[in-house]
Amino acid sequence: MARRFVFVGGKGGVGKTTVSSALALGCARDGERTLLVSTDPAHSTADVFDQPFSDEPQAVDGHEHLSVLEIDPEREVREHLQELKRELGAQVSPVMVNEVDLQLEMAHRTPGAYEAALFDRFVDVMADAETYDRVVFDTSPTGGTLRLLSLPELLEGWVERLLEKRRESVDLYERAAIGGRTPRRLLEGDPIIDRLETRRERFAFARETLTESSVFALVMNPDSLSLRETERALETLTESGLSVGGVVVNRVTPEPESHEEGRGARYLRERCATERERIREARASLEVPVVAELETRVGEVTGETLERVAEEISLSALAVDS
Repeated sequence: MARRFVFVGGKGGVGKTTVSSALALGCARDGERTLLVSTDPAHSTADVFDQPFSDEPQAVDGHEHLSVLEIDPEREVREHLQELKRELGAQVSPVMVNEVDLQLEMAHRTPGAYEAALFDRFVDVMADAETYDRVVFDTSPTGGTLRLLSLPELLEGWVERLLEKRRESVDLYERAAIGGRTPRRLLEGDPIIDRLETRRERFAFARETLTESSVFALVMNPDSLSLRETERALETLTESGLSVGGVVVNRVTPEPESHEEGRGARYLRERCATERERIREARASLEVPVVAELETRVGEVTGETLERVAEEISLSALAVDS
């Protein structure tokens, strides 16, 4: 089965934007209609392609079949909060509105609010992706991403329990209100139940899409800290039933020429030896393949440099079509 959605994750600072941009560019160069979705608050994707983007898909200049969508996480949280306020404000008494607003404001200051709002936008993108053959997500650092991707199963069960409680409360209200007469079927058209049912369907769609139509690519640097983080991420993703196609090792130090001597050359050789050992360790310990080793570039990875990086990452090796 084709893996239409590619999520690029890893520890903060390992170069996810470079890898995701190169992957998206490679897909587009292969003739696939490709959307690159960035969640980087710094909007690094705009720097990679030397072009501003927004929260609507925009074609990339000079690259046929490639579009970019930049999601602003902070704005998503704000809009998520406003939507909830509107919905609940229409369902509670006027005297409760201020209290509801206060509780929502407090809830949206918790760590999970960021992931929940971002998750909703990811689902929107996946649901509206009919016009694209491939969608590449430049995700947040690994910890946040794993919390994000664990939400569908957790929240679906939570919504199911809320539905059960809501049905019980409506049923009790009917019995108390009408005595022994025929129930008025308040469950039908109940706005809270309708909202919960919609959320449950949304979570079910997300879980199915993530497990059946998505693949994860992990990015690491050739050092022990990054390797340990990758091992933990791989274990968690696998336990969640998510497919990991492979690992990209980024920022590998180039070997100095054999004739080069001096302090700088000795430092580089020692560093290269350490990095090669970490890469060998990654190949031996990780349960997915290392699909690319990308050397550190002197300048920014843009333009022709990005195109060369795209050639070094094999989409087939990531198992995007299995």
